[in-house]
Amino acid sequence: MTLAARIDHTLLRPDATEAQITQLCAEAAAHGFASVCVPPCYVALAAEKLAGTDVAVCTVIGFPLGYAASSVKFKEAEVALYDGATELDMVINISALKSGRTEVVQAEILDIADLCHVHQSQLKVIIETALLTEAEIELACQLCVAGEADFVKTSTGFASRGASVADVELMRRVLPETIRIKAAGGIRTREAALALVAAGADRIGSSNSLALITSTDEPTAA
Repeated sequence: MTLAARIDHTLLRPDATEAQITQLCAEAAAHGFASVCVPPCYVALAAEKLAGTDVAVCTVIGFPLGYAASSVKFKEAEVALYDGATELDMVINISALKSGRTEVVQAEILDIADLCHVHQSQLKVIIETALLTEAEIELACQLCVAGEADFVKTSTGFASRGASVADVELMRRVLPETIRIKAAGGIRTREAALALVAAGADRIGSSNSLALITSTDEPTAA
């Protein structure tokens, strides 16, 4: 698999324009990126622009802080799937996790994972590793397994730091092979992306995707 095929081509800035989203979609189709990750208000536009391509449409839920009510997140997910998203990146309730309310975190993941799977879509759960201890990262991964998530994602890109090789290595040790890992946040060079793939990341989320690929993109490790 090429590195491009592992990348979620991302534009989540609050000032993103319709023209920029249209360009993002064109770039994703041209370079064979795995998906575009766009703000919820642009899901329908991205779905229209990418119709007939192999590029998935991804958006974010409960982003970037994660502490919206579960019912609100569920409604966000419903709307996104109706608009054409096939992948959802949902931020966990970090506050609930740190308060020991693990049943809240697990139930929320499971409810939205079930919704995604009914729609033949995938759920990536963002645990925001920058805000967690190693023990909390392990716990969050375990809750994602119990909640039947498809991916666990390191970061929103809006915290103090993004993905690290150490985060991904820890997550890969904890998670079963059936659950994939998305590394995101601060990935600006091809070398950084390849290091994360080598550590166990299956997807890379980046707003700097074009700098990560070469004109003849070589396959990465399986």
